[in-house]
Amino acid sequence: MRSGNETGAGSATDAAQHAGGQAVEHGAEHAEEGFDAGANILHHILDANEIEVPFTAIKIPLPELHLGSVDLSITKHVVMMWVSVVILLVLFRLAVRRSKDPVPSGLRNAIEVLIVFIRDDVARKSIGPHADRFVGYLLTTFFFILTCNLLGLIPGMATATGNISVTAALALVAFLVIQTGGIREFGVVQHFKNLVPGGLPLWLIPIMFALELLSMFIKPFALCIRLFANMMAGHVVILAFISLIFILNQVWYVVFAPAVAFALFVHLLELLVAFLQAYIFTMLTAQFIGMSVHPAH
Repeated sequence: MRSGNETGAGSATDAAQHAGGQAVEHGAEHAEEGFDAGANILHHILDANEIEVPFTAIKIPLPELHLGSVDLSITKHVVMMWVSVVILLVLFRLAVRRSKDPVPSGLRNAIEVLIVFIRDDVARKSIGPHADRFVGYLLTTFFFILTCNLLGLIPGMATATGNISVTAALALVAFLVIQTGGIREFGVVQHFKNLVPGGLPLWLIPIMFALELLSMFIKPFALCIRLFANMMAGHVVILAFISLIFILNQVWYVVFAPAVAFALFVHLLELLVAFLQAYIFTMLTAQFIGMSVHPAH
C-alpha cells in the first residue's frame, strides 16, 4: 500500500497530465480555427452573389437567375461593371455640358486629354488613315477598363477586370473588331489570303497559313490573360501583406508597420497599373487592328 504522500503526488501528476492534454487539444482546436490567409484572399478576389458593406457585417444578397442550365445570376462583378457604366455616363454628361467653353478646363480638360491621346498617339499611329472609324470602340474599351480597374481600389468595391470571364468577353469583342476591320477592307477571301505574306515557297504556304490562323486566336487570348493576371496579382499582393498581421498575431506589433507600409506602396502602385493596363489593352488592340487592315506583303 502506498503512503499518503505517494497517493497525493500521483493524483497531482495525473491532474497535471490531464490539464496538459486539455491544453494541447485546446491549442490544436485554436490552430484549426485560426486565420486562413488563403481563404481570406480568395474571398476578396473571387466573384460572389452578395455585396459586403465595408467595415460592417452587412451583406446584400444579389438575385440568382437561371435559364435552364445557363446561370444568369447578378454577381458582384456584374454590379461593378454596371457601376462603371453609370460613372462614365455621368462624367461624360458633365463634360459635354462644358463643350461650348472656348477654353477647356476641369473635368472636360482631363477627359479631352485622354481622348486626344488615344486618338492621335494610339489609334492613328497604329491603324493609319482609317483609324477614326475605330476610335469610338478604342475609347470605350480604354475608359471602361480604366474605371473597372480603379473601382477595385475602393474599399467595398471589387475589380471586375480581375475576373477572367470579363477579360475574355473584352478579348472576344476585340477579336471580332479586328477581323471585321480586315474583312471590311479586303473582303472575306482576301482577308484570309493576307495571313500569308507573298513570295514564300509553295511548300511553306500551308505551314505559314496554319501558324497565322492560330495567331489570330492567340492575340486576343494574350489580351485576356494579361489584363486578368495583372489586375488580380496586385490585389493578391496587397491582401498577402495585410494577412501577415493576422498570421503572426503573437508579434503583430513587429509586422504591423512594415506590412501596412508595403500594402500602401503596392496600393499606390496599383493606381499606375490601372492606367497602364487600360492603355496596354487598348494599344495592343489598335496594333492588331492595324495589322489586319494593313497586312504585310
